[in-house]
Amino acid sequence: MNFIAFDFETANAKRNSACSLALTVVRDGQIVDELYSLIKPSTPFSAFNTQIHGITAAQVKNAPNFAELWPHIKNFFTPYQLVVAHNAPFDCSVLNKTLAEYDIATPSFLVLDTVKTSKQFYQDLPNHKLNTVCDSLNIDLKNHHNALADSHACAQILLTQAREFGPEKLRPFIRQYQR
Repeated sequence: MNFIAFDFETANAKRNSACSLALTVVRDGQIVDELYSLIKPSTPFSAFNTQIHGITAAQVKNAPNFAELWPHIKNFFTPYQLVVAHNAPFDCSVLNKTLAEYDIATPSFLVLDTVKTSKQFYQDLPNHKLNTVCDSLNIDLKNHHNALADSHACAQILLTQAREFGPEKLRPFIRQYQR
């Protein structure tokens, strides 16, 4: 199984305020690479979001903005690449709105949401938040709301589901993302 798990953290409630991004690369069912970057957003930080993820405006002062980061990661978002996120509508929306902020076209790619797969496969859980699913599957989630920890955990969730239920059971959850 090959895919990219990704996660954004945002500076505030606006979807164009990405302040960190992580990608976890899975090839042949193994995590083979990871990328993490702080991002300097064009919007201010809210105290609420900083309290959740711990990222401050001072920490991203010298970070690249998303337009500067995009050339380094855009090849992960191609029409036949499977991109996975826990609550994919949120992360895809952040990608779309942040790219729009810089007049960059949103690419088309395949997307799978591990919240949806978890709701299907683990119906007895009290909720399907990342930490709840990880606890249920004995996936070590340290530093929740750190984009790298969350993308890594998301990758492990999908790998666990592929082992437990088989890749064929996951195929119906794959959608083409197009803006």
